[in-house]
Amino acid sequence: MKRLALGLGVAAIAGAGLAFVLTAPRPVAAERLEAIAATGGDAAAGETMFWAGGCASCHAAPGAEGDAKLVLSGGVKLKSDFGTFIAPNISPDPQAGIGEWSISDFANAMLAGVSPDGSHYYPAFPYGSYTRMTDGDIADLFAFMKTLPESKVASLPHEIGFPFNIRRSLGGWKLLFFTDQPRVQLASDDPQIKRGQYLVEGPGHCGECHTPRNPIGGFVSNAWLSGAQNPEGEGVIPNLTPGGKSISSWSTSDIAYYLESGFTPDFDSVGGSMVDVQKNMAKLKSDDRDAIAAYLKALPERPNGWE
Repeated sequence: MKRLALGLGVAAIAGAGLAFVLTAPRPVAAERLEAIAATGGDAAAGETMFWAGGCASCHAAPGAEGDAKLVLSGGVKLKSDFGTFIAPNISPDPQAGIGEWSISDFANAMLAGVSPDGSHYYPAFPYGSYTRMTDGDIADLFAFMKTLPESKVASLPHEIGFPFNIRRSLGGWKLLFFTDQPRVQLASDDPQIKRGQYLVEGPGHCGECHTPRNPIGGFVSNAWLSGAQNPEGEGVIPNLTPGGKSISSWSTSDIAYYLESGFTPDFDSVGGSMVDVQKNMAKLKSDDRDAIAAYLKALPERPNGWE
């Protein structure tokens, strides 16, 4: 019995050690960080990524409009089954925001979900999508964000209870669900569709709302963009694939015009949380909106993900 107990103890210690190693945060490789830093970054190009990535939608103060949306003081609350996440201040303020971050700090956050202090970020910050962004777009976005106004508003802590407040456990979540691979494999090599795929699956992070999730927050396999229950209230987030009724009858020009104007082919108008998204999309070049539309029409059909 003593030998059995000893063996079980050793196995438990070994298992705990292995789990500790496997769940460790994994920053971006040093060589890639050096390459990102070497690009220098173009703030003008970075503005496109800022709007494509919806940065202001979460990180501007709740209800901000106009120029106030460029003051990234944080405070928006994102409700979920795991608690309420509160977007932090990411303005260039050196104390309250990210003014003291290096480009490597920023790249690690965006591409690996790792904070400057080496801990995991919660995936409410959609690094699971941002990880698909190119080195140049990361550098450009960082350059643009450094031009924005500073805010001294302190970030609020997330309202997360046990066991979800154990950040180390996110390493296990990343092992299961975190990947930089395409969300769908498309047969087409059309550059327009490829651009749309990049914008939707990467900076646009559309799947974060439009894809159903399993009980531990990972995307449901083979249900990409098929719609989901609204995590912040009643109703559903629409199915964007040709298999749903939401936009299946829309043409590519209908989709592109909706993203530009907020009006559907039936002259209804955008509503709910999509209002902010549409306002962001309206700031993109028309070619990018056309590319997003082309990608959505090229998706495989999926049944509604919430059913």
